[in-house]
Amino acid sequence: VQLQASGGGLVQAGGSLRLSCAASGRTFRYYGMGWFRQAPGKEREFVAHITWSGGNLDYADSVKGRFTISTDNAKNTVYLQMNSLKPEDTAVYHCAAHWPAVTDWRDRDAYTYWGQGTQVTVSS
Repeated sequence: VQLQASGGGLVQAGGSLRLSCAASGRTFRYYGMGWFRQAPGKEREFVAHITWSGGNLDYADSVKGRFTISTDNAKNTVYLQMNSLKPEDTAVYHCAAHWPAVTDWRDRDAYTYWGQGTQVTVSS
């Protein structure tokens, strides 16, 4: 499974960005998909989760109501729509894939494949 994240950038507080994660590989549709982020000096933290069937939606409390994760199966892409962005959302955002048997999808160690990350910077 190969993952390619894109869509990051610089935005003012209150603005929006949409991140994309293009997936490829023979079996990627069996995997669950997550977004994580890592700010400077901090550990990588869970942001959102979804399966390719659109199930098991889950969000970190810090982004609930502002971020939306979705899939486009025709494009083999997972999206993270980020609205009402705050300076504390500034981080490198990574998409990742885990085996279907995984249930603790908030644990970064449960993921097998990672994309390269895309920088999101929110100015105040």
